[in-house]
Amino acid sequence: MRVVSVPHSLDYRTVDQLVAELRQAGESRVLFDARHVRWVDPYGMLGLLAAGTILRDRDGSASRLQLPPDGDVTSYLGRMGFFEQARSIFEFEVVGAGRRASASSDVLLEITPVTSHGDVHEVVDRVQERAGLILSRTLGYPSPAVVQFSVLLSEVCQNIIEHADAPGWVAAQTYHWTKRLGRHVLVLAVVDLGIGFTASLAAEHAERYGARWGDAAALEAAFLHGATRFHDSGRGQGIQQIRKQVQRWGGKFSVRSGTARIADVPEWDESPTLEEELPPLPGSQICIILPARSLSE
Repeated sequence: MRVVSVPHSLDYRTVDQLVAELRQAGESRVLFDARHVRWVDPYGMLGLLAAGTILRDRDGSASRLQLPPDGDVTSYLGRMGFFEQARSIFEFEVVGAGRRASASSDVLLEITPVTSHGDVHEVVDRVQERAGLILSRTLGYPSPAVVQFSVLLSEVCQNIIEHADAPGWVAAQTYHWTKRLGRHVLVLAVVDLGIGFTASLAAEHAERYGARWGDAAALEAAFLHGATRFHDSGRGQGIQQIRKQVQRWGGKFSVRSGTARIADVPEWDESPTLEEELPPLPGSQICIILPARSLSE
C-alpha cells in the first residue's frame, strides 16, 4: 500500500501537491495520511474528495483515509458535511467531535453535490438567508450584492452541468486572513471530475487552434475570449459573467482543468495568471475568493 501524505495546510494553493503524490502512487492501493492536517478550506476538502473518487473509480474500492487527531479539524470537517460525502469514497473512522454538527454562522454552504439543474436551484435557495448575513455583516457588501452573489453562485454551479457531463461538489466558507490579507474573505469552491474544458470545447474550437489546442488554450478561449461549447452566440456565457462580478468585488477567480490553470489575480495575490504542466486532474476546478470591503471603499 502506498502512503500519500496530505499537506498540513490543504487549500487552494496545495491541492496540486496532493494530486502530484497521487500520480506517483501508480497502481498501488493508497492510504491518505491526513493525520498532520491543521488547516483545510473548501477547495482543499473538495480536492481530497476528488482524489479519493479518482482512485475509487479506478480500483473499484475505497481508499483508506487517516484523519487528524486534532479535534478542531475533524469538528470543522463534520460541520462542512465532509464525512457525509466521503462515506462512499473512503474508509475512515470518526470519533465524537467529527460527527456532523449544525452549521456555524460563518459556514455559507456545506459541501453539496451538484448533479442536475434542480440541484443548482436548491443550492441557491439554501444560501439566500445566510448569504445576506455573511455578505453584509462579515464582508461589508451592500444589500444588492446578495442578489448578485446568487447569480454568481448559480452560474458557477451551472458550469458543472454544462462542461462536466459528470457530478461535482460546491462549498463555501468565510475566514479571517489575519496574516495574508488582514481581512475576512469568502472562499467558494466548485469541483467536478468530468470531461474538462478541452474536451467540452473541442468540437467548436479545436480546429481553429490547430496544434496549439490543449488545456491551456481551452481555458484561454473560455476565460479570456468567452468561447463556449454552443454554436449559438449568447449561450454559455457564465464564465464571463462570473469574471466581471468577481473583478467588481476585488476578488480572485481561478479555473483549473486538466494540466492548466488560469486566473484573474487581484493586487493582493501573487499567483501567476496562467500555469501549465500541472499534475493532470480530470474535469474542472473553480476557486473564487472574495475579500471584505476595506474601510476606504
